[in-house]
Amino acid sequence: MLSKPTDRELTALARQVVDRLKLLSQRIVLAESCTGGLVSALLTRIPGVSEFHCGSAVVYQIATKAEWLRVPKPLLQNPGPVSREVASKMVEGVLAATPHANIAAAVTGHLGPGSPHGQDGLVYISFARRLRARRSFKVTVTRHELAKEAGDAIKNPERKRLRRQRSAAAHVLSQILAELAETD
Repeated sequence: MLSKPTDRELTALARQVVDRLKLLSQRIVLAESCTGGLVSALLTRIPGVSEFHCGSAVVYQIATKAEWLRVPKPLLQNPGPVSREVASKMVEGVLAATPHANIAAAVTGHLGPGSPHGQDGLVYISFARRLRARRSFKVTVTRHELAKEAGDAIKNPERKRLRRQRSAAAHVLSQILAELAETD
């Protein structure tokens, strides 16, 4: 996976996702926390994406995850907002709130600085597919640890965060592509 994806590489990944959505006639909705809407911004660079990209909920704060996506408050306390369980509830919540979408992806993570001990660079990405019953979903969640760059937090924390957001966005786009490959 790309640890320092370039703008060109991110755009190419987004283009592949859009091409795949078009080929499969799928509509996607996103829930983004640590990426702050970057995945949606990358997808919307591609002309014609509006037919396949329903939108993105940027749910950066814990209260927003609970209110907008109906993530249970007890889960947000334990195991916490950066967890497999919360990522799963985020993707289910955004897909439930968007009945015209077939699939959804969500991302939550700690990009630093100031992350809880042992969670610096930890990201969970979830993907959901609407099942035939339309009210039930197949959900997968993956855990990623983003590359740590020695001294980067001290030199330029904003640059470190942007690199990690870009890396997390590349992971999200790659996971969407992998999930869509299983649709064939």
